[in-house]
Amino acid sequence: MSRIGRKPVPLPEGVQARLDGRTLRVKGKLGELSYSLPEGIGCEQDGGLLRLLRANDEPRTKALHGLARALINNMVVGVSEGFTRRLEVRGTGYRAAVSGQKLTLNVGYSHPVVVEFPRGIAVRIEGTTTREQLPTTVITVQGIDKGLVGHWADMVRRVRPPEPFKGKGIRYEDERVVRKAGKTG
Repeated sequence: MSRIGRKPVPLPEGVQARLDGRTLRVKGKLGELSYSLPEGIGCEQDGGLLRLLRANDEPRTKALHGLARALINNMVVGVSEGFTRRLEVRGTGYRAAVSGQKLTLNVGYSHPVVVEFPRGIAVRIEGTTTREQLPTTVITVQGIDKGLVGHWADMVRRVRPPEPFKGKGIRYEDERVVRKAGKTG
């Protein structure tokens, strides 16, 4: 039996869950999210806990049992606390700016790269200097949908992934880039 699927999802104070047919809606102080339960997976609310039940022991249903529980837990955490991903833009002359629903990146190309971010995501820019003394701009991506925040942060990182020689590029805050030795003369 799925160990993750069997674990109940606790609902913190201020979070309500409502089941409409096969759609589970979770509402909290930061917003509301919904999820359509897969076939063979049911949900019941027991006080301040959500329990997921499965109809049979087929391998696909077992896999979906744990997946559904993890996604619902992410929804509950998202509407109560939210999710944050921080990206660092490292490199001389590398900059980022936000205007409206667009992020403009100047990261060494002959033109600025404009990435549009969807509603439900907030983007902030901060500037710092790192241990290696490279000028660094920090992009903070926040939202209630963990998948959307992570996907959008990855789209920004793909504009200019970190290169191994000087470490320039866009990386996650906690990402470790293995540096290569350059050519010696």
